[in-house]
Amino acid sequence: MSLSSYVSLGRSGLRVSPFALGTMTFGEDWGWGANAETAQAILARYIELGGNFIDTANGYTFGHAEQIIGDYIGRDRALRDRLVLATKFGMNIYTGDPNGGGASAKSIMRACEQSLRRLQTDYIDLYWMHVPDRLTPIEETLRALENLVSSGKVRYIGFSDTPGWKVAQAQTIAALRGWTPLAGLQLEYSLLERTVEAELMPMAQELGMGVVVWSPLANGMLSGKYNRANAGQVEGSRATAFGLPFGEHEFAIIDALSGIAHSHETTVAAIALAWVRSRAGVSSTLLGARTVAHLDVNIKALDVKLSAEDIAWLDALSTPPMSFVTKLAGLADSVINHSMTVNGQATPAWWGAPPNDAARY
Repeated sequence: MSLSSYVSLGRSGLRVSPFALGTMTFGEDWGWGANAETAQAILARYIELGGNFIDTANGYTFGHAEQIIGDYIGRDRALRDRLVLATKFGMNIYTGDPNGGGASAKSIMRACEQSLRRLQTDYIDLYWMHVPDRLTPIEETLRALENLVSSGKVRYIGFSDTPGWKVAQAQTIAALRGWTPLAGLQLEYSLLERTVEAELMPMAQELGMGVVVWSPLANGMLSGKYNRANAGQVEGSRATAFGLPFGEHEFAIIDALSGIAHSHETTVAAIALAWVRSRAGVSSTLLGARTVAHLDVNIKALDVKLSAEDIAWLDALSTPPMSFVTKLAGLADSVINHSMTVNGQATPAWWGAPPNDAARY
């Protein structure tokens, strides 16, 4: 498999690479990340390998990430048209301006115009709401996005890091009013963050949204740098700087990844990425990189094909405690299907079922 083995984003007609290039690492304005020259080299390498999906945001390094991308693709209109360029609105980079961020019509229109200028393009392929804005009615947000699509400044829309009920509300309103539907949902998802499986992942599949995963390596915790020997502490690393917790649960998963990586003759990161890519509903996975070499190593995960046994082992180690919804789903299957096999899934008899086929009354 390669970056040019394109996949549809949900039920939309948009085709994207299985790995997207995340650009939160573009620019050194936050005290870490790649300088402009290195960032553009990463862009060039990703495109050279067949990648077409670039993801950024108005607030990444205070707009510098968008500017770096624009300085590279803005020189070549043919190149720009071949790419799927995604950016986000919502982050407020203007101190003292209450309308500088969020999802109001005023903020969205302003953010879009500024992103178009920095990216040196006249349209955005995929425009994400970065985070939910609890002070703005969802109808206002959707109407503003519909206006951007109608004007030709945006092609597709999506939500990032938004509760399931709000996403479902938005998708329903869009359908009822004939507005542009959400094509994608961007979520944190990894072997260390699987709570989205309870509702967000199945909701996205049911409502036609492709899931784009961020932090598939759990802020680097599953990158292969951390193990029991160094107790999860690596000088200068992000996980160490953020004080992320390493306990028996984390090390058990890292140990399993190491064992599977050894058997496949690849890296721990490649196995962790391959697991995410194997999950139902995932359209694309964001890769962040601070060097070209880092990008090359992670893209090798496309060559990894996990066995059913590999996946079962990792699933067993990483499955989170069941939520109420998850528990109820299992009970519902048992009550409905009552000791039968349906669609290949066997279900037990429910505890109160009558002992024979005849109803008791």
